[in-house]
Amino acid sequence: MKNLIVVMFVGLMTFSVNAQEKVAKIEFKETTIDYGTIEKGANGIRTFEFTNTGDAPLIISKASSTCGCTVPKKPKDPIMPGKTGEIEVKYDTKRVMPIRKTITVLSNADTPSVALKIKGEVIDPSKTSVLNAKKKSVMEQ
Repeated sequence: MKNLIVVMFVGLMTFSVNAQEKVAKIEFKETTIDYGTIEKGANGIRTFEFTNTGDAPLIISKASSTCGCTVPKKPKDPIMPGKTGEIEVKYDTKRVMPIRKTITVLSNADTPSVALKIKGEVIDPSKTSVLNAKKKSVMEQ
């Protein structure tokens, strides 16, 4: 009877070890991209690079942003283990304002949700600030 229990226990442990699934893992080169100060109408496309460091194909099911001014583009095909991929983000640089946006990436990775961020400021060089305008002194006139 003892032998039967030992054999069943060993068999159960062997089954549980073999039943572990392979997992995809997503590792981004960087999770924040700083646009810096860019001019109105400048190229608003940036790329987040990542690697599948797991042992199963990585499938990105969705990439979405917090507003319509930021449009992410996810890869269509699975990313195989050890391979790299990109999520392209296009920000509408016709909006003159600070950039603070979040892109949420959903996948089958061990961490199924990842938040990516973009930041910076879009300026209009044709409009000068009163603070930046050089005032002539009475002596210079």
